[in-house]
Amino acid sequence: RWHPTAPASPHCAWQLHQDHLELRYGSTLMRLDFVWLRDHCRSASCYNAKTKQRSLDTASVDLAIRPQAVRVDETTLFLTWPDGHVTRYGLEWLLKNSYEGQKQQVMHPRILWNAEIYRQAQVPSVDCRSFLETDEGLKEFLQNFLLYGIAFVENVTPTKEDTEILAERISIIRETIYGRMWYFTSDFSRGDTAYTKLALDRHTDTTYFQEPCGIQVFHCLKHEGTGGRTLLVDGFHAAQQVQLQAPEHFELLAKVPLKHEYVESVGGCHNHMIGVGPVLNVYPWNNELYLIRYNNYDRAVINTVPHDVVRRWYHAHRALTAELRRPDNELWVKLKPGKALFVDNWRVLHGREAFTGYRQLCGCYLTRDDVLNTARLLGLQA
Repeated sequence: RWHPTAPASPHCAWQLHQDHLELRYGSTLMRLDFVWLRDHCRSASCYNAKTKQRSLDTASVDLAIRPQAVRVDETTLFLTWPDGHVTRYGLEWLLKNSYEGQKQQVMHPRILWNAEIYRQAQVPSVDCRSFLETDEGLKEFLQNFLLYGIAFVENVTPTKEDTEILAERISIIRETIYGRMWYFTSDFSRGDTAYTKLALDRHTDTTYFQEPCGIQVFHCLKHEGTGGRTLLVDGFHAAQQVQLQAPEHFELLAKVPLKHEYVESVGGCHNHMIGVGPVLNVYPWNNELYLIRYNNYDRAVINTVPHDVVRRWYHAHRALTAELRRPDNELWVKLKPGKALFVDNWRVLHGREAFTGYRQLCGCYLTRDDVLNTARLLGLQA
């Protein structure tokens, strides 16, 4: 039986079931398990409001628990448990934190783009001094980065040391097998195609890590020659097109786990890295894409897929590749000394055209958690 909260509040009603409470608030119907309702109690004895941590021992909650009394007013749900403990929840809090509420929300707001969309947006670069010295400049940069997956800083002194200072403004630098800050030339000093003058097709980096690096920083310090433009492609935009045109391909790419591998034995560098995960990674509750792992150079032998799925996977991969290679999705940028580029390696694929002459880049990887932490502290949704 549905219980309205009050004649003055027709937007809310509730009813009890054997193991859960159904609560209709506005246009959302929430189904709230009794164990969940007891476990998430925000009373002083169950939750430390200072540290924002749970104090209640979840394992101590009776899995057959059921409230003795339920009351809902215009703003709050009240539950009285068999031991007399009272739990209170704001209805807005429940709307935000219930499964049904989360399903309607976007974790990371974004603007998906092809080359024309990005150019028309006229996304401004942020001046280095403003980026380093003001919260306003830093916030503008991070907002651009969160929305588009790429962002530029201008007027950076073209040295590795100044690029390092730039990177540390928003994150801890992630040290990897390539070191902390790296110089990048065509001397084949590492066992990777990137250390040549050859063209590189679009890809994401470190697919062979269990957790691919979150952000990559590029700064061209010198180029005495021709070519070498950087290619950028919004992988999420391409994946969305696949999802719209052939949802079965999107679903398969999000479910089938693959291995990516990096084997190196050059000079003193000896590494064998293996990362496992699907090409597309989505949040299961709302199907929102949060990571693309795409690198045809480093994909290992496909031995994690049964024979009756392999061919369907190849069809799905071909559909995504065709979207990623559409010319109108390609944003070409000439990196020059003084202009640093930050790339969301979980979203935006990068590549380059072949070049001549001496070309030197420096850069690093950043820890994704720290970049998002900086953004949230500035009031951005990240």
